[in-house]
Amino acid sequence: MKEMAEPICRVLRDGALEGEHAPALMIKDSMHSAFGLDVFNHILCSLASNISAGKSQARGLVLVSLNRHPSFYTDLLKSRGIGVASSNKLIQIVDCYSDPLGWKDRLLDPGCITKLSPKATGTLCKDIRDLDKLLSVILELGNGLVGVGQGKIHFSVAIDLVTVIIRHTSLQSVSRLISNLRSHDQVSSVFWLIHSDLHEMKAIAALEYMSSMVANLEPIGQSPNEQRGHFEKLLWTEQNSNKGKFHVRFKRRNGRVKLMSEEFLVEQGGIKFITVSSGNGMIDQSLLPKVQFNLQLSEKERVDRAKVVLPFEHQGNGKSMQIYDGRRSLTEGHNNLSTPASTTTKIHTEADCGKGEIHYIRDSDDEMPDSDEDPDDDLDI
Repeated sequence: MKEMAEPICRVLRDGALEGEHAPALMIKDSMHSAFGLDVFNHILCSLASNISAGKSQARGLVLVSLNRHPSFYTDLLKSRGIGVASSNKLIQIVDCYSDPLGWKDRLLDPGCITKLSPKATGTLCKDIRDLDKLLSVILELGNGLVGVGQGKIHFSVAIDLVTVIIRHTSLQSVSRLISNLRSHDQVSSVFWLIHSDLHEMKAIAALEYMSSMVANLEPIGQSPNEQRGHFEKLLWTEQNSNKGKFHVRFKRRNGRVKLMSEEFLVEQGGIKFITVSSGNGMIDQSLLPKVQFNLQLSEKERVDRAKVVLPFEHQGNGKSMQIYDGRRSLTEGHNNLSTPASTTTKIHTEADCGKGEIHYIRDSDDEMPDSDEDPDDDLDI
């Protein structure tokens, strides 16, 4: 069974086309369905696995950790058989979690960016408010992953929680960071997580506009109302605490939008996606535009349309027909059909076995066939 996360992983794996921006995925969750990190980890492991196997356009991955310590992702990738080490040259981590504002060891080390110990692969960022510096660090690590002098080799970028950055910087700065990453010629794909209920709608709308894919997590259903008993509420919460709905919107290059939806289940081993049958037609109906007129024809309207005789659609009623040649009035054409200065078209009836003849008479003998001269050259204008 194909899960809906597979098309997302495939787009991120295939990367950017020549002359186009890198595909960008935004994962939205909220307090009512706080499983965005599970989805992020699922996509991260899938992309890292493809990079490690050489199946991705990207040859490396730069992970910006703001929501979890780098050791969390190191253990996660190791559990999937993907090693994160300096000798691997596949995955690098920018540690924006340990000291995001530079409060620790500020007197001992006033610098903004510091290399971690050899045990941890990555770079320590001590000021996430300086997004220009963060961008340069990401690109520097990406170039180190793909190697210098190897031509145009790509790498992917993952940001585990953009919400943390927006709390300390402006929306314009975050948008500029993502735009610079997408437009960089070596960035293959970008994806990030955001808590949508912690931001204003304009911030979410701005980041959605910059994304080619938007994944939204919602609860599986509404909780029982206040009239239900306390036991029923607890039972509903227990049964649906690890479930939800997963909606994805794909924005195609031709401007079309594709929507997909399915359910997910979070278990001990990870997240699983369950395809929802669309037999009830709820998804298709929601995609129809809401207009004041009917977009489809009824059976009677189809029959009436078929009966309409279009202009110049001659049905052939057993009589010869004369097509107006556009040079003279219709009355003059009927009275002087044999005049040499006219162009006539004869259409035979069905009795002539469907054969026809077209006779063309030039205006004068001096006119050469297929002449490209201006027909108005002889006019005194």
